[in-house]
Amino acid sequence: MYPEDLKYHAEHTWAKIDGDTATIGITDYAQEQLGEIVFVELPEAGATLEAGSPFAEVESTKSVSDIIAPVSGEVVEFNSNVAEAPELINKDCYGDGWLVKVKVAGGADALLDAAAYQASIS
Repeated sequence: MYPEDLKYHAEHTWAKIDGDTATIGITDYAQEQLGEIVFVELPEAGATLEAGSPFAEVESTKSVSDIIAPVSGEVVEFNSNVAEAPELINKDCYGDGWLVKVKVAGGADALLDAAAYQASIS
């Protein structure tokens, strides 16, 4: 349910760190709590993220929620497929439903492993 190769932020985002780049998305728990996602607003390439601060917004049939950055850095790519088809987040939050890729500037050392994240939501 929570892939071991990812790092997690307490605010229900994940980061897959590969060198100095992190692919970021929301966790299965988050997408389940949100329900059917109908709209997502993502930052453009070049935007700066600050760990612990909102960087995107998702709208579901239940609510509108801020997405909190798990790491700090500069957005190098955003997932245009998710922008066009937000339901990808519900279908595959750890794969095709990723949100942005970031050149990491900090914050990665404060993230949780899968076991610690799972314990935090239990």
